[in-house]
Amino acid sequence: MHGRFITFEGGEGLGKSTQVDRAAAWLRASGREVVVTREPGGTPRAERLRELLLERSAEPMPPACELLLMFAARATHVTNLIEPALARGAWVLCDRFTDASHAYQGGGRGVAHAQIDGLAQLAHPSLAPDLTVLLDAPVALGLARAGARQGSADRFEAERQEFFERVRSAYLERARLEPGRVRIIDAAGTIDEVEAAVRSALAPLLT
Repeated sequence: MHGRFITFEGGEGLGKSTQVDRAAAWLRASGREVVVTREPGGTPRAERLRELLLERSAEPMPPACELLLMFAARATHVTNLIEPALARGAWVLCDRFTDASHAYQGGGRGVAHAQIDGLAQLAHPSLAPDLTVLLDAPVALGLARAGARQGSADRFEAERQEFFERVRSAYLERARLEPGRVRIIDAAGTIDEVEAAVRSALAPLLT
């Protein structure tokens, strides 16, 4: 039996990692094999590319460089981890996927969505999420939550609010274009409230 590919999307500070972990625990309790992963990252090579993407340095990173590094990481992640897990029947829960490129590089940086689609066809021509959980809340709320976390901001977290407003708008446009795949979850509530909404979104796939 082929597995299920579930992606979790959203801006900064909206609790994606927490909800991925909670959803994984719930699914494992039902007897399913669950693989939890993230983008950029997920495999040793992709994690090294993640470091390049997130580090802050004096040398600017052009949007084209950022996009290509994202898809380089995605290509190895899909081939070496996601597709083998799905083929053996596991559920793969991924913290961000190609919708994030449309939001961050497309909406945030202004890269043409057609160029992103072209790279997606190269990196994962036969793979699309069965369901995408989009955690959504006002940008100011997410940034306030992210700012309360310990540690220095990475290259993306250091962006201005206007950047994240464009990211949010691009995510909502993705949901408008594919309402059958993308489920918008209000992330402004408590962790338990959000978890309940995520379970509701996942439940139809359990049958």
